Amino acid sequence: MQTPGEFVTGQVRSVRDKVDQLAGSVAETVAAEAQQVSSVRSQVGEYIREQRSAARVSLRELARTAGVSNPYLSQVERGLRKPSAEILAAIAKGLQISAETLYEQAGILDRRAGNPDTVAAIRSDDQLSERHKAVLLELYETYVREHAATAPDGAVPRPPATTHDRTPGTPPAPNPSKESA
Repeated sequence: MQTPGEFVTGQVRSVRDKVDQLAGSVAETVAAEAQQVSSVRSQVGEYIREQRSAARVSLRELARTAGVSNPYLSQVERGLRKPSAEILAAIAKGLQISAETLYEQAGILDRRAGNPDTVAAIRSDDQLSERHKAVLLELYETYVREHAATAPDGAVPRPPATTHDRTPGTPPAPNPSKESA
């Protein structure tokens, strides 16, 4: 038979073992999350550096236009700092790219639906303003979502034939809105 002291000692030992086990599990989870956050930080930093190099903008010049210090921007590019959404928007403005692009790289926004090449082409078109790019991307994403939902097996259905698509010599299809008028 156990004495009350032995019983309490056994219970304390059992609780300590459970706490140690849980602490180890929590530490592993925290380490994995920290690694993931670090990966996202370096990803957005690398992307900013690539965009800055492509735009031929110096670190100092981008820092000035974004309203951040040179050391801070350097730390962002090296993945040592995680910039806020406001800082990302300022950096995007300085690079003349959409803030949405940086938000996606930073994991703040989910990637858009559709072909990544099409999305990249819209974003990289210098002839479009940021507003026009955003509108085109929204329209494109809506089109992709709607047609993927209505098509069997995710295939995009072919649009209805227009007068340009009909075989020469065949009459054009009647337009119901003109007939009812």
